[in-house]
Amino acid sequence: MSHTAEPAGSRQAQKLRTRQALLSASLELLERQSLGSLGLREVTRAAGLSPAAFYRHFADIPALGVALVDEALESLHGMIGAILAETGDTERRIERSVELIARHVAEQPAHFRFVARERYGAVEPVRTAIAAQLDRFAEELTRVLAADAGAHGWSGADLRMLGGMYVDLMVMTSSEFLEATGPGPRAEAAHTARRRLRLLAVGSAHWLDED
Repeated sequence: MSHTAEPAGSRQAQKLRTRQALLSASLELLERQSLGSLGLREVTRAAGLSPAAFYRHFADIPALGVALVDEALESLHGMIGAILAETGDTERRIERSVELIARHVAEQPAHFRFVARERYGAVEPVRTAIAAQLDRFAEELTRVLAADAGAHGWSGADLRMLGGMYVDLMVMTSSEFLEATGPGPRAEAAHTARRRLRLLAVGSAHWLDED
């Protein structure tokens, strides 16, 4: 009797579903514990999979944590930079930046809670992955800021510092949106974020002013 081979596309789709099941199960468990305390069998049991299935996708729990970092932050790359690069007034760019961060936190709260907790957590590869992602954000923003007419005369080090400050504000704003429960606190978090960005914009506009 001949057996019909499973189409390659179906196998790939099943592989992606299995990987996503592991990530989703881990994220749900991490709502109640840290990555350092998460066990492989705990993850596979929650996902309804065997330990062997886990090893077909991840070398260990830290590798799964790195994948969660990528899943949380990859989609944001380029978006903030694109907003800052847009022509138009500063106020509109600030508004859109805050809206973007608020939307991503609302869509992926568990991901952002994981990143906020593990940024200084016990699992070194995950700390490194988060730091690398934030460094990438800073470099992307630095390139955007360098192309702005207002950056004429700025040193590379100062532009990199400014890019890092934008990233720090993005992280701070994400954390505050996570803590905000209800429309009132969320509106207050957005208002504070806009004021901080406005202050940064005003300060950078006068950075090269003579003493």
